[in-house]
Amino acid sequence: MRRLRFLSVLATGLLTAILAAPTPASAAVHPDTPVSATTGVGTHNAYEKATYTYLAQSLDTRPGLIELDVWPDILTRQWRVSHANPLGNDNNCVAAASAAQLYTGTRNRNLEHCLDNIRLWLTAHPDAGPLLLKIELKTGFSARTGQGPTQLDAVLSARLGDRLFTPAELRGGHASLDAAARADAWPSRRQLAGKVIVYLIPGTVEYSNPTDTLRTDVEYARHLVALDAAGGLGAAKAFPAVHRARSGDPRTQFAETNLRPWFVIFDGDATAYVTGGIDTAWYSANHYLLVMTDAHKVPPAVGTTDPDAARARIAELAARHASIASADWATVPQVIPEVLPRA
Repeated sequence: MRRLRFLSVLATGLLTAILAAPTPASAAVHPDTPVSATTGVGTHNAYEKATYTYLAQSLDTRPGLIELDVWPDILTRQWRVSHANPLGNDNNCVAAASAAQLYTGTRNRNLEHCLDNIRLWLTAHPDAGPLLLKIELKTGFSARTGQGPTQLDAVLSARLGDRLFTPAELRGGHASLDAAARADAWPSRRQLAGKVIVYLIPGTVEYSNPTDTLRTDVEYARHLVALDAAGGLGAAKAFPAVHRARSGDPRTQFAETNLRPWFVIFDGDATAYVTGGIDTAWYSANHYLLVMTDAHKVPPAVGTTDPDAARARIAELAARHASIASADWATVPQVIPEVLPRA
């Protein structure tokens, strides 16, 4: 009898300890929560070989966002993936026909192969995601060489297929993407499992090119407007994003007012959002997706090697209405899959 009483007390104690133990941050977010009401973690430049040997290894950590730097090669008319080489590939993507082939083979492949890697990995992990795929077009589109928005849509469609969550799906019966976002028409995380949301930002080289008078954001937004007018919005496979933090409604920078309702994703420096007097509550109140980059640099900087500091920073930015807190988090893989409620 005494032994039974001891075991009963022990079991009660263990149960109490289990219930009292902190749960993973992701457990606090119900899968039926709209993606607009959650905060995930992004990994900056996960395609670089110095960060991950293979792109699939970055996906194994289950990030909320990864980024690809893409160069339209105007000589060969290929889509190159590289941080600094406009005429060649420098990345960890491989030519794979199955998930088993994602961790072997020759790297330095074109954009098509990187997209294949993502599709194959998601097929093998259908419960993962949603995954935001940020594409920085380093020099912008090159429509004159057959590398404009229409051609990029075709590549995305051919390689990611039904893994994509598209502008037409968000819009539904609403007048615009803005109207859909304000109505919180974003699907739940459960509904977006296994899905990719692609968004585009202008590239660093494009910004510094004085001869480029048509930036990526404007060019793709015009593309959406034209497709919508023709009844063909379903052909669009990506979202244009407002790049760089600004106070107020940053879409007012676009002189063409008809473009503004087609921007519902915003991407900028976390420090600027936190210290620049910007009302970030405006983004969550309207259910826009807000990506905060270089999250670790917000004063006081926390670096990228301390998981506890990283978790605290991610929680801080969730409270400041970020949808994604992105940084070079590869050195603290345990924080990358976390999902928090967005303030």
